[in-house]
Amino acid sequence: MPLYKINHTTRYSYTDTVIDCVNQIMLYPIVDGLLEVRNHQIKISYDPVVETFIDYFGNRTGVFSVIKPHTNLLIESVAEVFTKPIAFPMDEMKASDQWELLKKLKIQTGFIDFLKPEVFSSGEDLKSILKEVFHVEKTPIQNASLLSEYVYNNFSYKKGITSVETKTEEVLKLKAGVCQDFAHILIILLRMIDIPSRYVSGYICPKGKEMRGIGATHAWVEVFIPNYGWLGLDPTNNCIVNDQHVRLATGRNFADCTPVKGTYKGSGEHILEVSVDINSESAKKSSEREGSPGFSYEAKNPGAPVNSYRNYQEVQQKQQQQQQQQ
Repeated sequence: MPLYKINHTTRYSYTDTVIDCVNQIMLYPIVDGLLEVRNHQIKISYDPVVETFIDYFGNRTGVFSVIKPHTNLLIESVAEVFTKPIAFPMDEMKASDQWELLKKLKIQTGFIDFLKPEVFSSGEDLKSILKEVFHVEKTPIQNASLLSEYVYNNFSYKKGITSVETKTEEVLKLKAGVCQDFAHILIILLRMIDIPSRYVSGYICPKGKEMRGIGATHAWVEVFIPNYGWLGLDPTNNCIVNDQHVRLATGRNFADCTPVKGTYKGSGEHILEVSVDINSESAKKSSEREGSPGFSYEAKNPGAPVNSYRNYQEVQQKQQQQQQQQ
């Protein structure tokens, strides 16, 4: 069971003195059957009182204020968490039956927010992608994996060319962006074919293998699979989310899951610096002792795209064949 120590630092530097700074933080790892928090502390400049509440989507959220004049603000979250590997969906039900089950979710309150598609001018471009990738005879998880793979293969991972304000239309034109952009594109595609999908913010933790998104907050997607539940897909790394990912919040999009945001009174501009440092030494040792419980496979051919779910099925099939031969 990997142990990660996560140090998430957010620093605001103001060009002039500001007052009445009010902030919201979503920096609390989501505790469930796959994640345990051993220790967590949040330190904030000037030691303000942080009040917490549970938001509409079930995320623990903190709010605080710094009233007095100041020129900088430091928010540091230090968490030690244990993660466990997921149980992968078997995907044995007929594809047509699964699609019928998903149709019934359209009128259920808990899924409406995650099925409502966005309306924008690039709809035809997305329809052309679906025409190329989507196959109704395949199951929801198979289609979701194919779409995740499409985003991974057809969008370049480039830092600095987009921001949190960049519209999806612009990302489609650029064919590039970062994890937030990859997640938004995949969510739109999934909702267009009636697969409930939600945005997830959190961290991706190294485990002896470099992945995109390390060193900052990360974003991915969760899809609802019939007879299974929510399953994470990371289009930035083309993998199924497992014990290398730590969730902070879920929602419809980035706006619902912003790790830190706020307002202040003042005429000056501000500079935002964010860094995430993750110590996974214990995870590496555990992996060396027991074999990695994560979910990563090497491509059969150098440069060939890797689709996690497809490789998972191939490995499972090989294991079954080996057992039958014994």
